[in-house]
Amino acid sequence: MPRAKKNKIPGDQALAEAFAAVDHTPLLDELGVEIDADELRLALTHRSFANEHGTLPNNERLEFVGDAVLGLTIANALFEKFPSRPESDLSPMRARIVSRYGLAEVAREIGLGAHILLGKGEETTGGRDKDSILADTTEAVLGAIYRQHGFNPTRDVILRLFGDKIDNAHWIQDWKTELQERVAELGGNPPVYTATAAGPEHEQVFTAQALIDGTSRGTGRGHNKKTAEQNAAREAFFYLKDHPETIALRKG
Repeated sequence: MPRAKKNKIPGDQALAEAFAAVDHTPLLDELGVEIDADELRLALTHRSFANEHGTLPNNERLEFVGDAVLGLTIANALFEKFPSRPESDLSPMRARIVSRYGLAEVAREIGLGAHILLGKGEETTGGRDKDSILADTTEAVLGAIYRQHGFNPTRDVILRLFGDKIDNAHWIQDWKTELQERVAELGGNPPVYTATAAGPEHEQVFTAQALIDGTSRGTGRGHNKKTAEQNAAREAFFYLKDHPETIALRKG
């Protein structure tokens, strides 16, 4: 006789069971704030889990909110901490702090990965430690805190979690040098930069491309050419961190 098919668990039930299977108290202790179970469950639901179980909502809308609150909080913190620094310094400081890698570092510090609800595919391919998933979920959790508690408590959480990064933000990294050294390690040709300017002369915005072996690997913008090139180099550096195989090795 053919084997009877197992009844598939409804999506809502699967979500409730997966969420209840993990003790989220340690995470809430790290955050230092209470979050309603429904809001926290949504913040931790990655799209891979939602898609695997039908049409469940995922955390991307909360991520959208958290990204905005995080960006504003970090920008204002840097504005107050470095009153003599120009915008051309503050922008790369903020970009470094709220980058995928900066967010992922914070996520690992608070043990966020163990709490994320993932689909089987992401689970088996190390999704709990992927920078992109950790970063997005961090923003979603911040979005959940904001929706429940408002701006000031969320700001306090952010300043506590990102305090060290804000304190050390005065160190401006030379991304062009970092990129050139990384490309050399991989055997590629030195990066080449192109830049264009748009807008009236007193309000020009420069857009730069970081070209490696003739292909753009990073785009950056700024109110001067130097800043735009640094931002392009930064984007290219992190692109190569994820995709080192894209560098065509020099032939001996």
